[in-house]
Parts: sequence; C-alpha cells; structure tokens
Amino acid sequence: MPIKVTEQFKLAWGKETPSFDDLMALDGEMYRQVARRRTFKFTLKNKDYFAKIHKGVGWGEIAKNLLQGRLPVLGAVNEFDAIKALTALGIKTMTLVAYGQRGDNLAELESFVITESLEPALSLEDLSMDWASNKPNLRLKRALIKCVATITRQLHDNGINHRDLYICHFLLKESDLESVQQVEELPLYLIDLHRVQMRKEVPERWRVKDLAALYFSSMGIGFTKRDFYRFIQVYSDKSLSAELKSNESRWAKVFAKGQKLNLKPIKD
Repeated sequence: MPIKVTEQFKLAWGKETPSFDDLMALDGEMYRQVARRRTFKFTLKNKDYFAKIHKGVGWGEIAKNLLQGRLPVLGAVNEFDAIKALTALGIKTMTLVAYGQRGDNLAELESFVITESLEPALSLEDLSMDWASNKPNLRLKRALIKCVATITRQLHDNGINHRDLYICHFLLKESDLESVQQVEELPLYLIDLHRVQMRKEVPERWRVKDLAALYFSSMGIGFTKRDFYRFIQVYSDKSLSAELKSNESRWAKVFAKGQKLNLKPIKD
C-alpha cells in the first residue's frame, strides 16, 4: 500500500516526499527495543516525533500467540487503526503524521507509524509516585480517577480493549499542567496502543484484564477503598450498590487478577 504522510510532516522533512525506505531507516533516541520492534524519538525542524518501526514478527511469534488463543500483532497497522478509532471517539491520544506497510508474508511484514511527540509529559505513574506518603490534592486525585474511568468506559463501550492499560500509559502534558485553571479540565492522553483489540463488543475476559491492570498499577499509590469505589461508579455509570449487585463476579475477578499481577513481573 502507498505510505500515508501528512502535509506538515512533508514540510518538516524538507525535501521530496520521504520514501518507505527513508522512513524505515530513521533512527533516534531509543525508548524501547523488543525483538523486531523499535520505538524511538527523533527531531525534524525543531519538532519532536516518535516512530515505531516493525520488521516482521516471525512465524514463531505468530504460532505462539495462536496457541495461546491470542491474535498476534503483525505490525504498525494495529496502532494506526487504534489511533484513528480513539480520535474518532474524542479520546486524546497521539497525533499521526506517517504510516506505511509493505510485504505479502505475514511473518515478515515491514511497517512503521510516526506520531507527534507529546513530550514534555508526565505519566500518571510518575505523578502519583509519592502519593502513598504525600497525599495529593483531593480535587486533582478525584478528577484523574474520573478521567481514567471515563476513558476506560468509552473504550469498552465501543468494543475496544487496550491489553496494557496501566497508569503509566496515561500522560499529562506539562503545558496543560501549567495552563489549565481547573484540575477537572486536565486532559489525559492514552498511549502505547500497538496491542489494542477492536471488536463489536469487548469479551469479558479482556474487559477484566484491562480493569485488573489499572487496579494493579494503582495499588501502591495510597488509594483508599473509597477511591476504588469512585472508579467503579464512574466506569459503570451506575450507583455503586447497583453495579456491585449486577456485576459482583466481574469485580471479584478484577481484584483477584490485580492481586495476582502484584506477585509476578509484567511481561511485554
């Protein structure tokens, strides 16, 4: 397929429209390198971008995922589609500037996705790092709980599950932290979408997995039962008693899975 490049990125490139090989050859400050996937930041015309470069997953990885009952992530198209879907729902995420894929062999597909950098930004994990010992502003904490719960409900109500829904994947831009007058108006950006799944409805096991990941990643930041209950109420859009009565089994699984995650390291 032809590559997709925004006009703004073409201007930043500063010459003829970049080719597929040009963009696959990009390099920069490495943030993550796993098997055949690289994530890095680079700069063009004083503007920062993030690129994810995929060079095929190999038949071994495809077979492993299928044997585990999971669809393998074959390349950047997953993130490309997820960014478009979240943007259409009004969920703040990365801004696409370029995407491309080539190849007929599913195990050896080459692809890339390039987005504008959100940095300087702070993840919710970093923001809440000392909350257990230094209580945060109550309005800020409640506003962020409401925002995360609302985003998660929007995802699940629209057939989308994240698969890595930890609080480190919610970002606050530092410019927003400095300019927003009311904490209730602080926008959160959801990132790391390469494993997102999209269907007509989210299967219960994947809904539980997302919710358990959020629970696990917020265990050590000093949240009270009332904080977790606030999340449940906003996420369900029901009264707490009605939600716990109708979905008692779901939340029991969420809490059990969150505790289980706490006992083992997170895998990619």
